[in-house]
Amino acid sequence: MRGRRGTQAWVPPAWVAWGAVVAAFAFAAVSLVWATGSTAGLDTLGGSIERLGRERHPGLLAANAVALVLKILGGVLALALVQPWGERLPRRPLLVLGWSGSAVLVLYGTLQVTTLALVAAGLVVPDEVLSDRALRWRLLLWEPWFLVWGLLLAGATLRSQRLRPA
Repeated sequence: MRGRRGTQAWVPPAWVAWGAVVAAFAFAAVSLVWATGSTAGLDTLGGSIERLGRERHPGLLAANAVALVLKILGGVLALALVQPWGERLPRRPLLVLGWSGSAVLVLYGTLQVTTLALVAAGLVVPDEVLSDRALRWRLLLWEPWFLVWGLLLAGATLRSQRLRPA
């Protein structure tokens, strides 16, 4: 594929696309655990989320169920971008979903990581204090996971767009 000036356009490697698949389904597995009412790992979230999770609050269980479905759909989207069967799907909607999903994930992850970094640095005092453990887990794993997943999904979308132009 040629770029604008006749140069070879860069295509992300296949592992980027597969990384988006793994990130989505691994994240879905975590939501499945919490959607079923498990309290495993809730102390890594802290605050009201932890409290509601320990109480098995129906609203939080429902939110986790919705998150589970969205994450599974994100994994299916990533698969559609990397698998041959995805070529049978309408290109434009697939690419719009890929770019939109990656934008939302990157924006959300960036905002969350930035906010938590400001909290960790003592520059922002949150309404709800998190334990040091929860702050570390959220800053180093949970929130960056959205950012990384979004970047991987963007790479998968770009790969698909460049290898199979509309």
